[in-house]
Formats: sequence, structure tokens, C-alpha cells
Amino acid sequence: MSQRPLAAIVLAAGEGTRMRSARPKPLHLLCGRAMVLYVLDALADCRLDRAVLVVGHGAERITKRLQEDGPDLIVDFVEQPVQRGTGDATSVGLTAFPDHLDADLDGGDVLVMPGDTPLVRPATLVELVRAHQSSEAACTILTARFSDPTGYGRVVRGPDGDVVRIVEEADATPAEREIDEVNTAIYCFRRGLLAPALRRLVPENALGEYYLTDVVEVLAEAGYRVDALTAADHLEVHGVNDRAQLAVAEAELRRRTNRRWMQAGVTMLDPDRTYIDATVELSTDVTVFPGTVLAGRTVVGQRCEIGPDTRLVDCMVGSDAVVEHSVGRDAEVGPDAVVGPFAVLEAGAQVPAGGRIGPFEVGRSSDDA
Repeated sequence: MSQRPLAAIVLAAGEGTRMRSARPKPLHLLCGRAMVLYVLDALADCRLDRAVLVVGHGAERITKRLQEDGPDLIVDFVEQPVQRGTGDATSVGLTAFPDHLDADLDGGDVLVMPGDTPLVRPATLVELVRAHQSSEAACTILTARFSDPTGYGRVVRGPDGDVVRIVEEADATPAEREIDEVNTAIYCFRRGLLAPALRRLVPENALGEYYLTDVVEVLAEAGYRVDALTAADHLEVHGVNDRAQLAVAEAELRRRTNRRWMQAGVTMLDPDRTYIDATVELSTDVTVFPGTVLAGRTVVGQRCEIGPDTRLVDCMVGSDAVVEHSVGRDAEVGPDAVVGPFAVLEAGAQVPAGGRIGPFEVGRSSDDA
């Protein structure tokens, strides 16, 4: 990768009406974490000089949540007060750079991506940046290929193979709709060319919005080269616009989480029926039985047996303990303790080392005793 400066702009200002929720879309939870945090995590290996998050709907809640959760990446927040499309949001994001109006071609590159693609892997973004910086392209698009590209913008290439434009499905000709290469809305631009191209956008669409996709055609018509890199796994670029797509992303992230824990020495008898939040901590030689849900800040010590059909939220479980067919929230289970079957640990409950909470018993905090 070259030494050109690299920044990132994450677009997270949309209302997300299809989620049908009062919660801002970037804050919908996946494996116990806000969706936008996964996008910021994916940028961690890109060696960014700066990261900007464009917020709008629910801006105060988003900034507060990210400040509380403390992502590893240092992020600046810029608000788009009126949502006028992805092109306008990108222009707003560029205002975070003091030199955005007079940046030259040596001003570096900028990754632009939506805040609702939580499955994209860090390695994919690194590969996109490397491909872009090793070429003379003004823009490099991350694309994907689908056997059924319905609903996606198609990537139109010229005779030389360079990208000439992105056409939305509603505007595509029958021949263009046959194209299986689609836009993922993840781009790497030469920053000195992006701002002038954005200023040439016109909102010639039914919504009167400025589309970032139109920048591709603006650059191509000006004689600049536009490249594309195809993602190896199209699931990575899966966007989340409604609850059904949220469930797809949740299932994939849980699969990745479970695989990581099994590689770290945790036994899962049925990973497809094991649900572990990304915020949970497990020690080696833990055995997790089917139907178990571990959520929040739950911590499980070595050699514990958890489940089957157990749900623990924000609980501490000491080494060699057994918790089966039980539920607990904000409780503490000591080493060698046995909980269940069919026990309930209420908030603040403490099971001492070697203690037992038997069938249909309720563990209460000392304040309630």
C-alpha cells in the first residue's frame, strides 16, 4: 500500500424507515452491539489518518452511544441536518477536513461506505484500498456478483473494462438488468477529485436527492479512470434495511462469533442453537449446550458447563460451575456452584462458591433476602 494519506467517511444519517422503529438504524443491535460499530471495526486495519461518521436522524443518541461504547477507532462526528441523499451526506462528511475545498490530487484517498454493512471484513477493505492506491484510478468501487441482482444498482463497464457508470434498477434498460455485477456502495476515491465531482451532481430523480453513485459517471465522463474490485464473498456486502435483513446479518455474525470461540477452546455441542453476544467473555474448556443464550457482559470461567436451554445476561460465572435449564440477569455464580435445573437468578443474586440453587428455586440479592 502506498504512503498516501487515507481517511474514511461512514454514512449513517438515514432514518431507516423500513426498520419501522424509533431506534436509529445504526443503533440496532447485532450480537449485542450497535450495527455501526461493526462497520467502524472493519476500518481498523486500514491505517486511517482520520475517520468521520455522518449522522442525522437520531444524531444525539448515536454519538452518545458510540462515546459510551468507545470503539477502538477515533471518530469525528458531522451532522447532516437534512437528509438529501448519499452525495450530499458525503459532501457534509468532507467538511470535517479543513482543506476539503482546495485538496489537490496528492491530498490522499478517502473510503466512503454506508453504516449499514456490518458484515464487511477488514481484509476486504484493506484489499480495496491496496487495489486503489496501486492504480491511477480516480475511484475504485467494491462490487459483488449475484445470480439474482434484483434490487441492486448495476455496474456498467465500457469496452476497455473500466466502469463508466452505475445505473439503478428502475432506470436500467433490459440489457443492463441482465448485468450480474452490482454496486455495494463502498468506494475509495482520490480525495482531491471527489469534492469537485460532488459539486457537479444534480438531483434529477423523483426524490430530489444527490446520489453518490452519480459521481462515478461524472468522473468517467471527465476522462478519469474508475476501477472495480469484486468482493470474494457477496454476503460481506449484505446491507441492512429491514428486520429480515437484520436477521440475516445476525445469523452470520453469530456464526463467526461461535467459530472464533470454538477455535479458542470452547466446546459447543450445537453451534446453530447457541447464541453468544459479541460482548461475552468465555474461558477455555467451557462447554455450551444447545439452546443457550449468553448476552450482555456475561463472563464465564474455565471448565464451566452452561445449558441446555439457559439464558444469562450480564452474569459472572466462576470456574467449574454448572448452570442448566435456568435464567439469570446481573447475577454472580461462584466457582463449583450448581444452578438449576429450572432456577431463576434475579438481579443482584449471588450463589456462593460450591453453593446450589435447585429446581424451581429463585436466587435473590441479599437486599431482598
